[in-house]
Amino acid sequence: MEREVPVPHVLIFPFPLQGHMNSMLKLAELLCPAYFYITFLNSDHNHKRLLRFTDAEARFRRWPKFRFETITDGLQADDPRSIELIFEMFEASESIIRALFRDLVISLSRPQQETPPLSCIIADGIIPFAIDVADEFKIPIISFRTVSACSFWAYFCIPKLIAAGELPFQGDMDVLIKCVPGMEGFLRRRDLPSFCRPEEFNGPVFQSVLRLTQETTRASGFILNSFEDLEGPILSEIRSHLPNLYAIGPLHAQSGFASNSLWEVDRSCMTWLDSRPSNSVVYVSFGSLAVVKRETLLEFWYGLVRSEKHFLWVVRPDSITGGVVNPEIPVVLLEGTKERGCIVGWAPQEEVLAHPAVGGFLTHSGWNSTLESIYAGVPMICWPCLADQQTNSRFVSEVWRVGVDMKDTCERGTVEKMLKDVMEKRKEELMGSVDKLAKLARSSIGEGGSSRSNLDRLIQDIRSKTPSCP
Repeated sequence: MEREVPVPHVLIFPFPLQGHMNSMLKLAELLCPAYFYITFLNSDHNHKRLLRFTDAEARFRRWPKFRFETITDGLQADDPRSIELIFEMFEASESIIRALFRDLVISLSRPQQETPPLSCIIADGIIPFAIDVADEFKIPIISFRTVSACSFWAYFCIPKLIAAGELPFQGDMDVLIKCVPGMEGFLRRRDLPSFCRPEEFNGPVFQSVLRLTQETTRASGFILNSFEDLEGPILSEIRSHLPNLYAIGPLHAQSGFASNSLWEVDRSCMTWLDSRPSNSVVYVSFGSLAVVKRETLLEFWYGLVRSEKHFLWVVRPDSITGGVVNPEIPVVLLEGTKERGCIVGWAPQEEVLAHPAVGGFLTHSGWNSTLESIYAGVPMICWPCLADQQTNSRFVSEVWRVGVDMKDTCERGTVEKMLKDVMEKRKEELMGSVDKLAKLARSSIGEGGSSRSNLDRLIQDIRSKTPSCP
């Protein structure tokens, strides 16, 4: 009698933030065609929003071996989902969330009629208890960090920076950092992850990220949403500590324009873009987490209007301190927006960046946004807000040379100047650089490309972790 071929059952567990959930759900879509059983563990809050604003439920229904499960994120339904608050709640509620996660792992590890026992966990690398639970039940676990390789490497080197006296620091933010191998010639204090700044150093988020980054070495594998031709030298540095590394990005480019948005998308902006000339529009979005003061928003607004460029601007309902913009908006801004602008609450970003009218992206430098912009061939104006974004923006401007970095500055004259630099003065130079990277990104996910090969290796390795049927 022939032995039945075992089918892997993978549990995927993202940290409960939009960018983390999005990239890990994209990974799930890539694993489904391998005919794995996949359980995707979402937070209750995010799952309700995902089902409300996207077709994710219908989209995954075509994969009968896929299913969603949910778990609390430790917050009340109406609490803001800022990264600081969620980290604090995860730490404060760890015993509760850990117990629920552990119970689910136990349940999934039992033979069931619907699914085989759990054979592998792919968990977000900043979930504090995932590796411990996996180790307890001797289930292989692969860590997925949804940040760039360059920012992860900066996180990983923090103990070395502390030992060398480069952290903590005070004073000149432009002093070069010497103890992050591969970045010695261009990484400054201001380019380190935001948690390293004096006001956040030794805070709860810093301590959590530091501890969890070091614990990544306990996982049996490590996934990054990147590709060799973009971050090859830094990937090599990481492999000296985490040899079983899978660089499989850009993930968004391998699953079409499927939306995993937790916000209601306003598609009217696509019709507006259709009426604009090629490469004439600056797309502006600071992602799903950034919150700005009214004064900051007005400085950006003045800069956009004074640049005399067409602009499509995403302003989330919760992105302004206090919740609303003062109704007394200067006439010059209202008139300038009426002539050349379009403001929406949320946009289909991948489609926007792929639109021929878009010629620049004023971005917070989140990693998903950075990859999407590179793949679409759109130069960036970077205004990083938190976490990994400071390091990403430095690589955009100084290493890949596909944009300019406005870090730590928000003044209308600077905004205007940098918009004109990207859309006029340096347009040809930046477009040439980003076009080259876009081609390399497409090659990486094509047949024989590095990311495709790494994805195939990941699938085979997961199969090899699946116990044979008795």
